[in-house]
Order: sequence, then structure tokens, then C-alpha cells
Amino acid sequence: MGCHLARGFLKKNYSVTLLDTAKLDSPDLIGKVSYIKTDIRNKKNVFKAVKGHEVVVHAAAALPIVVSKEKILGVNVEGTRNILEASLKNKVKRFVFISTTAVYGVPKELPEKETSQLKPIGFYGESKLAAEDLCLGFMKKGLEINILRPKTFLGPERLGVFELWFDAIYNGRKVIILGKGENRYQLLAVSDIVDAIIKAVESPVKNQIFNLGAKNFGTWKSDLTAVIKFARSKSEVFGFPVLPSQVALWILEKMRLSPIAEWHYRTLPVNSYVSISRAEHLLKWHPKKSNKDLLIENYRWYKIHRNDVKNKTGNTHRVGWDFKVLNLVRKLI
Repeated sequence: MGCHLARGFLKKNYSVTLLDTAKLDSPDLIGKVSYIKTDIRNKKNVFKAVKGHEVVVHAAAALPIVVSKEKILGVNVEGTRNILEASLKNKVKRFVFISTTAVYGVPKELPEKETSQLKPIGFYGESKLAAEDLCLGFMKKGLEINILRPKTFLGPERLGVFELWFDAIYNGRKVIILGKGENRYQLLAVSDIVDAIIKAVESPVKNQIFNLGAKNFGTWKSDLTAVIKFARSKSEVFGFPVLPSQVALWILEKMRLSPIAEWHYRTLPVNSYVSISRAEHLLKWHPKKSNKDLLIENYRWYKIHRNDVKNKTGNTHRVGWDFKVLNLVRKLI
């Protein structure tokens, strides 16, 4: 998302600085943006990086795949504190924090609203909620902040858990889901979240929380079937029984034999979508791409770059994940 966002800001003639632990490897950005390689837990480097900037968009995070509670809390909570403190001290005019709908946990009402009960699952959701609380505290200190809670977003250069499905479609194998796939699950296009972030920066509206998600979305089965048809694949959506699968994935997660976290396997088989009316009304933000659009767009990118992806693994969404035991399962089914 950082690379897509940088491109969006450059189109609007912003001067852009990227801060990341990973090397900047997007050829179209090299030489056009400033780049700082550091960890947001390094308070000194963060303060130095923020100096001279009017806007800060904080999207750095340790994902559930990291597993380590210490690292997830260190990056997502203490790292956020560092950036907030640096932004306040350096008189940043607008701070945008990228949170997540994971703060809601398993949906208790549909659609979920910004005022819905917050009951996150796992260290990741808990850390994001704690980071939101820090943002609320810094609002009271005078820092102008908008908090965005996006649904799982997808687009070119982003894979993560979706590689399981795209690889199956590419090879004509069964596309494994939990349950019958008849639950509605809202996603979000990376181009739409970029648009929302820029609006959250430029809007006079401040100190608000906004849900973000696709306007048009169907069930897992209907949306994934659309990708299968687009790819002219022999694949079909294949549902595993929910409860036995969740138990098996829980065991594999605890044994560190699968990167699929509790957040994934608890929410994937249930209806999950948020109200975006507040963002539409206050930010004048209107998502353009449906679930089908963004899934097809990303599959097209995956097909073109598949060989490159297969040679890279890690614990971010920009590379493939090592699915460990699940690699064997998907080859057998």
C-alpha cells in the first residue's frame, strides 16, 4: 500500500518520503521519492525522519503472521507511539493512522459501524486497538488525526493469504474455503484505500474514525467463481467443514506449521462487512471497484509475476508466504 500511496501523492505533486524496514524495490519510485530504511521502534530515527514533514500517514505494522506477541505489540503499539510523539513535536498538520476492521473481531452486527462493539481477536487486533487509543490521546494534545479502518485490501503487488487461491486457480486445482462459501465478505481495492487516505489528508474533517470497504461485493463463492471464469480455469470452489477446519488450523497455528492466524479462520466463514456511509458522507469517498473487480485485477497481476513471487517468501503482503503444511494439502486436493 505504501508504494501505491506514494504514486497517488506524486500525481498530486506532493514531495514524498517513504520509511520502511524493507528495501525500496519499485523502479518507478526510485529517484522520485526520498527513502529512509529504519524500524519505527527506533525512536531517534523516527523523530529525525518526521522532521520537516506536514503530513504523516502511518501504515507500518507487524502482521498476525509474525506470531510473536512481543514484536507485534512493539511495532504496532510502541512504534505508533514513537510516530505520534514525533508528529506532535514536529507540528505535523495532519496524521492519518491505518487501523483495521480486525478491531471488531467476529462481527456481532451487520453492517459493522464505527460505533460497534470492539472485541479484537489475537495480538494483531489487540495491538491495533491499543494504537487507536494512543491516537485518541494525541488528538486531545492537539494533533489532527483521522483513523481509517479498512477491510482486507487487495491489488497489484499484494498477495499474502490470497496466493493460496490464485495458485490453485492457475493450476486448475480446487479453491479451498471454510464452509460453503455462501457468506458475504467485503474486501477493498488498494486504489480505493489510496483515494480514501488522500481524502483523509486533505479534508477539513479531522479527528474522526472511518470504515472502508467495497461498495459492491458478493459471497466468497460467487466472487472467487468470477476469477475462475476469468482465468478459464478448471478449478472449482471447494468448502471444508468449518469447525473441524478451525480446530486443525488452530493446532497448526500453535505449532507454527501454518501462517493462517486465528483472525483469518474465525472470520472467513462468516458474513463480514462494514458500513462505509460515514466515509461517503464526511470524506466524500466512494469506492470504485467491486470484490470481483479487485480479485480479477490481482489475479491478472499474479499470473504475470508468478515466477517472481514463487522465489520470494516473507511475512508481509508484498511477497508469498510459506504455507508450510498447507503447501502439502493444496497439492493433494
